Amino acid sequence: MSAQELQRFLVESFPDTPPPYVVEEAAEWGVRLRLPVTGQHGRPGGTVSGPTLMSLADSAAWLAILAQIGPVALAVTTSLHIDFLRRPDLVDVVAEGRLLKLGRRLGVVEVALRSDAGPELVAKAQVTYSIPPR
Repeated sequence: MSAQELQRFLVESFPDTPPPYVVEEAAEWGVRLRLPVTGQHGRPGGTVSGPTLMSLADSAAWLAILAQIGPVALAVTTSLHIDFLRRPDLVDVVAEGRLLKLGRRLGVVEVALRSDAGPELVAKAQVTYSIPPR
């Protein structure tokens, strides 16, 4: 699926509250998503909250897999491990989800999260998805 198809799929899959992500790129390696950060994504101290970063990592992994297998809405997270590396400023966060393995039943994606405030990683995640039988 292309970046435009993934974006349309997000809006159609969640018509009441579409996720706030912008799909910037979709390719064989995976996807790049942007979260336009607002105050609702923050926590005291002017930083992006951990749950916001986890949600972005999970969505990047899901879309990286869907970019390859098509619109399978029922692919579900089976594992998510995240390391928070730096305190991100309350600015946009970009996630790059790179496929490590894509089998018939499982997909494994490594997700790097960076703040628009600098090139360093703010978090790194590894996410495993269960893919339903076709």
